[in-house]
Amino acid sequence: MRSASGRRCGPLTLAFVLALLAGCAGMPESVPPGSTRAQIEERLGRPTAEHRLPDGTRLQYSRQPAGAQVYNLDLGPDGRLRSLEQVMDVAWLARIEVGRWTRDDVLLHLGRPAWVEQVARFDGDIWTYRVIDHVWPRRVHIHLDRAGVVQQVMYTDEPMPDDRTP
Repeated sequence: MRSASGRRCGPLTLAFVLALLAGCAGMPESVPPGSTRAQIEERLGRPTAEHRLPDGTRLQYSRQPAGAQVYNLDLGPDGRLRSLEQVMDVAWLARIEVGRWTRDDVLLHLGRPAWVEQVARFDGDIWTYRVIDHVWPRRVHIHLDRAGVVQQVMYTDEPMPDDRTP
């Protein structure tokens, strides 16, 4: 194989380029509109969750708890991709309606949380997800009361290793 400058590329360069291209195959944002479910699963594998929509199906690909992305790929009644959205974004998360959204709404839009926690000052579960706020790793905490209704949404910074630790 030759580079753009005409020089011969070695086996390590070729392996790197092939690995890079293979990695792109697993990127939900690279799935073209109109793709069928079979084409999507061939490229991305099985979804982490699947939800029935009034007019189609949502395939959810979550990178939680290690990653900070959740991709919703919505298929129309014809079984083809009509929309793709990465929802772990602070602007998108502003859509959560406190007092209105339920546990089912959170699962439909965000998938399973990275952690489920409880604290003494809140009677319910706190679902925590990783999110990137611009370039900063953060966590969003969604407080669900015992009835499963969202009561609060708050953010904290992702704990970072202490630079002074040997």
